[in-house]
Amino acid sequence: MPRLLPLLTLLACNGPGGDDTTDATTYAFERGGESSVSYSGQTFRHVLIDDMKGHIGGLTDRLNGGSFFPTEGEVAGELEFYLGFDSSVAGSLEVGFSADLPLDQSVYDDISSDKNLREKLAGNDTVTDHVDWQTAFVGWPGAESPEALVDLWVDTLDAQAVGWNSAPPLDPDGAPVSAVYVTAEGQDLQQLLQKFLLGAVAFSQGADDYLDDDVDGKGLLADHSAPAEGKAYTELEHAWDEGFGYFGASASYGEWTKDEIAAGVKDADDSGSIDLGSEVCWGASANAAKRDLGAVSATTFTEDAWAGFHGGRALLASIDGDLDEAQLDELRGYRDQAVLAWESAIAATIVHYINEVIVDTEAIGTGDYDFAGHAKHWSEMKGFALSLQFSPHSPLSDDDFAAVMDKMGTAPALDGDDLTAYATALREARGLIGEAYGFDAANLGDEHGQNGW
Repeated sequence: MPRLLPLLTLLACNGPGGDDTTDATTYAFERGGESSVSYSGQTFRHVLIDDMKGHIGGLTDRLNGGSFFPTEGEVAGELEFYLGFDSSVAGSLEVGFSADLPLDQSVYDDISSDKNLREKLAGNDTVTDHVDWQTAFVGWPGAESPEALVDLWVDTLDAQAVGWNSAPPLDPDGAPVSAVYVTAEGQDLQQLLQKFLLGAVAFSQGADDYLDDDVDGKGLLADHSAPAEGKAYTELEHAWDEGFGYFGASASYGEWTKDEIAAGVKDADDSGSIDLGSEVCWGASANAAKRDLGAVSATTFTEDAWAGFHGGRALLASIDGDLDEAQLDELRGYRDQAVLAWESAIAATIVHYINEVIVDTEAIGTGDYDFAGHAKHWSEMKGFALSLQFSPHSPLSDDDFAAVMDKMGTAPALDGDDLTAYATALREARGLIGEAYGFDAANLGDEHGQNGW
């Protein structure tokens, strides 16, 4: 793990063109009086993922309202609004995300433009991918790539919506499932899509693109000799900022309490409104705090991620010109710290849901069993777990990752004959994850999946 930059360096860094930062708890850097930080495209994609989740969540009420009878492809088309977002058509529409206060960016064009989710799915932005995701994707038999898996789930949801009022899926008791996005097999398609997109877009782009160093001129090997033409940042600074943007932290993440980070939204500047780019904690950045708060044995995912992201950016601000080998190695150290904290927070969240699914599995056949809750927990577990393959620096080996995927399967066990074996397999998966990431045994939970995360 890298050393932290001395406080005096963080408070007065001068880089190419006069880059400096004034606050070690805020991700704010300037050059010539202008902010040199830019990650609006990453915020935009976080908004799209969140809005898509909200849209899926509203489908059941629309279907039950007696006025929405979709034909084949209609719901898939609605979700394509987010997956293949077209600014020329929808940029002036209001964002779906809401907070207790007004938003500084009320329509999509206020955030960014010409951005969508499909173009950044692992395997679709191939210049820096560490493997070919058309052949190396693991975790869901029948889906040969991340995009194919997204389309499979979208098509499943579309078909369930078409048949909702005539032949809805039935739960194990023979009753219609409670929501159109829940399958009879116990898959929650809303959760699977959201969690997988956070991995196949945000984590993949952050870890395997903007923060990687295996392609000349890209990521950590981008140009730092001078600001990019017409910009206040160098290409390397911008790459680092984009990695930070995909992590999803607020600009003042370093001074928010963990409860505030977990809550996700804070009017940090007391303006009476919320800036989606600087006053919201998206995705993994919020889950890092949730796992820190829920740990039996203390963890520091939030502190480690912030120290890595802010420390690396401050290092860049202190360097005038391209990095020498020693400086690049130091930057790699900050990268390793930030990405490991990010990935560890994902892995800890997987452990959390493994434990929930074990409890759900052992409750089948009792009055405490909740099929919809079981589907939700399983889908969050699996959706997050699929993410771990997207880091080229993962401590989890390819063989162990494949074993975890095999033990989780593509749906929870619902039949009495399979329950004990499946709970055992989940404990084995939990053990593989705990060993790879060095998690304290207290945080993994007991034999019944309780306690721990």
